[in-house]
Amino acid sequence: MKIVVIGGTGLIGSKLVNKLRQAGHEVLAASPNSGVNTLTGEGVDEALTGAQVVVDVSNSPSFEDAEVLKFFDTSTRTLLAAEARLGVKHHVALSVVGTARLQESGYFRAKQAQEALIKASSTPYTILHSTQFFEFIGRIAQSSADGKSVRVSDAMIQPILSDDVVAALADVTLGTPLNGTVEVAGPDRFRLNEIVERTLKATGDSRTVITDKNARYFGALLSEQTLTADAGARIGATRYPDWLKLQSAAAPATAAAARH
Repeated sequence: MKIVVIGGTGLIGSKLVNKLRQAGHEVLAASPNSGVNTLTGEGVDEALTGAQVVVDVSNSPSFEDAEVLKFFDTSTRTLLAAEARLGVKHHVALSVVGTARLQESGYFRAKQAQEALIKASSTPYTILHSTQFFEFIGRIAQSSADGKSVRVSDAMIQPILSDDVVAALADVTLGTPLNGTVEVAGPDRFRLNEIVERTLKATGDSRTVITDKNARYFGALLSEQTLTADAGARIGATRYPDWLKLQSAAAPATAAAARH
């Protein structure tokens, strides 16, 4: 089966491409660098010709409100129109748990607009909602940083390892279109302030974590369960403390290798 992965060179996309290829499928990792540009339309028809499934895991290079909306609107319209012309049988998109609850954020308004376009199209689809990745907890801290402190909410978060997201995404890609949304999340829930503090400590970051219920998450105010999955979500196998311990153990070795 021919599968096109839009955003196939990023964190999730590259892992998904490898996993699907190992399963024996013909997989095209599509990105502007490979001559496939969903904003201009360059190379899109050529890439999608003969494809049964298109998986969109691309992301906007800018999180500025107008730019991120333009990216997801233009890119999604380009893909869906090409899929309709070329007879693609399944459109798969990766989105975010809590998107509908995060509409104060320009980024999540853009993701909601993307999902609405997919649902209104003629191509059968499946949308996979994932909670935040383990690998991006540090980015949350950075986005909330103010000098020597980090100000975050104490709302709950249910993070997941990117490899576990990829496993779920591969199953969705190879399955029957659901014309609906499914969720995947990590096995444990944490307070956002606590997991950020834990991550900073494990990575040798001395900044102080300040708990603030009114702290924004990429522009949106969080309620208790905004970032957690609903009952019935697929649950990843890897626990955050185990993953963080491995990262902490690997850090000194990586630093030592960099010095030589």
